Amino acid sequence: MKTMRHYSLLAAAFICCLIIVSCSKKDTKVAPEMDDSQFVTLTDVVPDAILEIRYYGTYNFVGTRIDGYEAPTALMTRIAADSLRAVSDDVKALGYRLKIYDAYRPQKGVDHFVRWAENIPDTMMKAYFYPDLDKSVLFERGSTVDLTLFDMNTEKELDMGGTFDWFGPESHPDFCGNPETGEYTGDNSKSPRGRSITAEQFRNRMILRQAMIRHGFNALDSEWWHFTLKDEPFPDTYFNFPVRQ
Repeated sequence: MKTMRHYSLLAAAFICCLIIVSCSKKDTKVAPEMDDSQFVTLTDVVPDAILEIRYYGTYNFVGTRIDGYEAPTALMTRIAADSLRAVSDDVKALGYRLKIYDAYRPQKGVDHFVRWAENIPDTMMKAYFYPDLDKSVLFERGSTVDLTLFDMNTEKELDMGGTFDWFGPESHPDFCGNPETGEYTGDNSKSPRGRSITAEQFRNRMILRQAMIRHGFNALDSEWWHFTLKDEPFPDTYFNFPVRQ
């Protein structure tokens, strides 16, 4: 019972924090939640970023395109995009490029996740993203930017020891190591099935984490790929305009 409760709480925390929130001037004629004037297309600012927008396609934990994703593109507030450009410049010097899975997410996308979570029999993607969890604990989710590193030498994603949107302790930044010191410990006691990651995989996670933190992003304690701008300029508005060019 303790184990099930523990992982239910972990999963609830894991999925509870994802919409880039922004606000607009109160005197605008456009409803704030539909005003996209404070956002930019990410690749206009970080032109060498690779996009694999998972919620525009079907390879995601729902298994279908998510509402509000009308194009395979990424949007961000200008200040966040500028900060991400600085991250990109850093990692390029190490031989990497940024690969983006998701950025701004419209409220209608979150609403889609809620409907899916309430449809308990729909577990089509369980084996790929949440094999150790009861779907009933997968609920709200939110994010600023979800990303990984692409190795320009191997022309493959850097091996992080786990996939984007894997729901479980194996995705935590402190899995098998200490993210504050960058020390690999190999401690996999949090994994319900004894999974593990190698010292190299942990180090790769830390390369991404340290570059993001260095340029003003906060890390999430349950997802190695998830970062939110520390000085989020629009913290109190949920936007609902679609993801499109």
